[in-house]
Amino acid sequence: MKHRFVVLDVFRGIFATLVVFYHMSAFSDTPILNNAFIENADLFVDFFFVLSGFVICYSYRSINAVKNISGFLYKRLIRLYPLHLLMLLLFLGVEGIKYFLAGRVQINNSLDNSTLTFITSFFLLNSIDFPGVRDISWNMVSWSISAEFISYVVFALSCFSLSHLKLDRLKPIAYFLLAALAGTLIYNFTSSARLDYTYNYGFLRGIIGFFTGTLCFYLFDFSHHRLSKWSAVLFTFLEISAVIIVGFMVVNGKEFRQLSILFEPVFFVSVFIFAFQKGYLSLMLSKSVLLEKMGKYSYSIYMVHTLFISMFNVLFIRILKFSPAAYGYLFIINYLVIYLVAGWTYRHIEMRFQKKLQLQKKP
Repeated sequence: MKHRFVVLDVFRGIFATLVVFYHMSAFSDTPILNNAFIENADLFVDFFFVLSGFVICYSYRSINAVKNISGFLYKRLIRLYPLHLLMLLLFLGVEGIKYFLAGRVQINNSLDNSTLTFITSFFLLNSIDFPGVRDISWNMVSWSISAEFISYVVFALSCFSLSHLKLDRLKPIAYFLLAALAGTLIYNFTSSARLDYTYNYGFLRGIIGFFTGTLCFYLFDFSHHRLSKWSAVLFTFLEISAVIIVGFMVVNGKEFRQLSILFEPVFFVSVFIFAFQKGYLSLMLSKSVLLEKMGKYSYSIYMVHTLFISMFNVLFIRILKFSPAAYGYLFIINYLVIYLVAGWTYRHIEMRFQKKLQLQKKP
């Protein structure tokens, strides 16, 4: 039976927006953005990894031929890379403008925008700890796209190996061991259970979240027939409880940072509950046209927002001399710009290449 996980897509849009607000908070001085919840909203990146593992495992339970590996990775690359490349080239253009203006105006150079990091970003390797790389770079959120694609490669190879050997029943065990191995490696490298690494061990963070998501899918698949008979009232209670627990942990994110790997099981449970789409909270979320569009545009929102936050900051804070407190209302305009641009890139970049892929499949 094919499922359409509408509510999970809605959460993509909501959490992408919260990551946008997280980055906006660096330029603002308003309780709307500068509060404990928003200031820890970067943790929702791990939700994306878990959700991605869930959805990918649902769609690709078996990869049993070499051509299936290349086909899977090609489709995932076409899904991620065109917008990633566009944004990388735009940031390269911005870097050129900054170079031209150096000495005339004050230029902020907080990111590690070097030839090396451009190469690692270009080849989607910017979530791996390379010698000489000291920080996130270029489109700074793209480290997670690198981590995502590396997770796809590990998934494709492991899924193929097990499918080819007809050991499909061992997949949940193998995926658990892959997540556990990634967690062990992070602990060995860092001597901590933190899970907020980006340019260095971000790929391991991605693998942990992704394969946590695959385990979530297998539990959902195993229990769906039985648990879907539970009442909407019970699912409503579970949904509200999940939201409260996630909210509590994010608000107290500073305290949980040292053990931020605990967010993985919390997101596991949340994705599992909302995948059933049986509670009244799910019903309300799935009926919102705006939230549905935010979910549809979520990848574009995520990928374009840092550039347009920076441009907004230069225009209003640096040039027009608005105070940081003005972001108490300016952030709405900024987000609207990001949303509109994301709608354009979704239609003309994301969907354009998806349509080309579909045309290639036709005889």
